[in-house]
Amino acid sequence: MSQTGFWWILLSWALYGALHTLLASFAAKALAERWLGLGVCRYYRLFYNLVVSFTLLPLLALVVLSPDLQISRISFPWLALTLGIEGLAAMGLLFGVLQTGALQFLGLAQLSTLPDSSTPPRLVVSGLYRYVRHPLYLFGLVILWLLPLMTWNILAFNLGATVYILIGIQFEERKLLKEFGQAYADYQRNVPMLIPWTNSHHK
Repeated sequence: MSQTGFWWILLSWALYGALHTLLASFAAKALAERWLGLGVCRYYRLFYNLVVSFTLLPLLALVVLSPDLQISRISFPWLALTLGIEGLAAMGLLFGVLQTGALQFLGLAQLSTLPDSSTPPRLVVSGLYRYVRHPLYLFGLVILWLLPLMTWNILAFNLGATVYILIGIQFEERKLLKEFGQAYADYQRNVPMLIPWTNSHHK
């Protein structure tokens, strides 16, 4: 482990997570509105997505370029099953993005509209969201942990990504509760967070 980039990758994930948790907070958005005006709301989601994407590149470079050692490799016929499950997860990921609105998710839909307090935001609870509250995270984790090749660097990346997602969900849930109130509280009680059919209140 010490001969790989394991610890540097975990440290990079900690810095990455701290930066994006800060940028995703209500406080950061409110500060941007105070400094740049209400119109900045149109660009904030796109700005956030660009920062998230570009700052992930050095982390990925660490995984690829740092010294590494193999831990395991999935071989045929299990490889075919693994790739099949990953393919289904990738399709689920795409469907989840389309269900919530791909342009909205990317931050492009907001460029043409200003926030309208008379139009309440829409809470999506149908489709994949009937089974888990965060299907995009679920499918992302499936893809990460079913990679056919596991090395120390990939393991560090996956561990960092998993912790980042689990912590990020907590912040996201607080934001959703603030945004949707009782409707989201009821949704929380009835639909599990990540693993389908694990909520005792699920109907």
